[in-house]
Amino acid sequence: MKFTMKDLSVTGGQNWLLPGLLFLLLTHHSVFAADTFMVPMRDGVKLGTDVFLPEGKGPWPVILLRFPYNKALAAGIGPDAARRGYVFVAQDTRGRFSSEGANLPFDADGQADNQWDGFDTAEWITAQPWCNGRIGTWGASAGAVTQYFLAGTGHSAITSQHLIVGTPSLFREGIYRGGIFRKAMVEDWLKGTKYEPRALDLWTQNYPYSKYWTDREIVQHYGKVNAAGMHIGGWYDIFAQATLDAFQGYQNEGGPRAKGRQKLVMGPWTHGVLQKKAGDLQFPEGDKPTGEMHDPWKWFDATLRNEADGIPDGPAVIYYTMGAAEPDSPGNVWRTAGQWPPVPTTPTALYLRADRTASLSSGGAVSELSYSSDPENPVPSVGGYELTIPAGPKDQQAIENRSDLLVFTTDELEQPLEITGNAIANLKVKTSTPDADVIVRLCDVYPDGRSYNICEGALRLRFREGLDREVLMPANEFVSASVSLWPTSMIFNKGHRIRVHIASSSFPALEPNRQNGQAPRAGDFGKSDLTFAVGSEQSHLVLPVASAP
Repeated sequence: MKFTMKDLSVTGGQNWLLPGLLFLLLTHHSVFAADTFMVPMRDGVKLGTDVFLPEGKGPWPVILLRFPYNKALAAGIGPDAARRGYVFVAQDTRGRFSSEGANLPFDADGQADNQWDGFDTAEWITAQPWCNGRIGTWGASAGAVTQYFLAGTGHSAITSQHLIVGTPSLFREGIYRGGIFRKAMVEDWLKGTKYEPRALDLWTQNYPYSKYWTDREIVQHYGKVNAAGMHIGGWYDIFAQATLDAFQGYQNEGGPRAKGRQKLVMGPWTHGVLQKKAGDLQFPEGDKPTGEMHDPWKWFDATLRNEADGIPDGPAVIYYTMGAAEPDSPGNVWRTAGQWPPVPTTPTALYLRADRTASLSSGGAVSELSYSSDPENPVPSVGGYELTIPAGPKDQQAIENRSDLLVFTTDELEQPLEITGNAIANLKVKTSTPDADVIVRLCDVYPDGRSYNICEGALRLRFREGLDREVLMPANEFVSASVSLWPTSMIFNKGHRIRVHIASSSFPALEPNRQNGQAPRAGDFGKSDLTFAVGSEQSHLVLPVASAP
């Protein structure tokens, strides 16, 4: 059977609990049967583990899948791997299905609280006579998170990783975005996966960024990573920023066998891969990335068996540049590059003006614009980086007339304009309360008025000086705050307009800020008046405008 990755996106119900790359193979029958072991961890807890062995005499390279969705779902992948000459090991993570221990997500997958389940599993594998000392790891979403955490332990046998839509950090742009709890995604996922109820308490009460979270990320440990990595993500994925962060961390800060040996594929996708459609828009050839390096079997053949097939010498980055859903519009193409960011860009100011226009040339006179943020009447979430509610590019017109959302729009573009990378919103803002949130969104406005979200960023203002520092807002005093919008690659077509949203809520995607300066779920809800200085070089965005195609 030739394996091709299928759509992992949320399509309704609880399909997201059954990643498509596993479901594809469930019905494949084979003579290869799994041997099941209860593998002991250092604290005595035993994890249910299935092993599929090739025929003949080993040892062989190993492919390891650790995830919380039931190892039985790998019953189709294991035989396929064995036929290809790999040992395939599938394991239920701690507390899940056949495994013992507390049923808490990702708690023991890295190196927290003297629980090193991924590392201990790799130790057990390398001690077996059928292992040749080379382990590749594989998995999507939660199965990619466990891979990142294992790589951060520095186990020497982890040689290769195939990481699909995951994050190397739970707090940073994972469970939180800019310090704001990702309410719909996290609460729905915890409920749907039936983790212990106290999991939600652990994630909401350990606030803000602290040792609890540094123990559950690898951003401080990229130097321990010694695996070649294939990182696959989407512009509208729940972990879009995290995928790029991990690629750059491995590529630039990794150990000797990781640095310079990373590959990245970014497509026009939500929480899945190989999609032609995301949200309301179709993306031509979106399901057909350039080349075949995203194919997991070719990747493991190259990195575990040295059957290169051109993959090591291929481009480091394959990415999709989006364009308008119009005939002959520029963009909607796959590109390759040697690094990220992939093309030369010119930081270009997009000025926000008092008349609610935006301009690439002049900010106009200095003025102030205000709105009142009411957390009990939040701005509704429309599309974006979501898992269990509609995701991707969605027409924003339904919310653009709200009084608690500032909208700035350029004139029609006289020629196409490409942005590739991260836009930054540099804001001058004051509030009437000790805290508030700021959500900044960039939209593509069609000639007929449709307004599609392209990328956005979010920031809890108490974290404007860093996630590890809480600095409450001074009453009615302007401060500077920078909001990094998540990455994109987009060509705004001639005749289109660029639009900027500024709001203080997006519900149910993000938990509303009570705006009282207390812990996120403490105290009463209160309204806050937010005022932004606009005009001249006050509040503005810096766009990464591509200077070459």
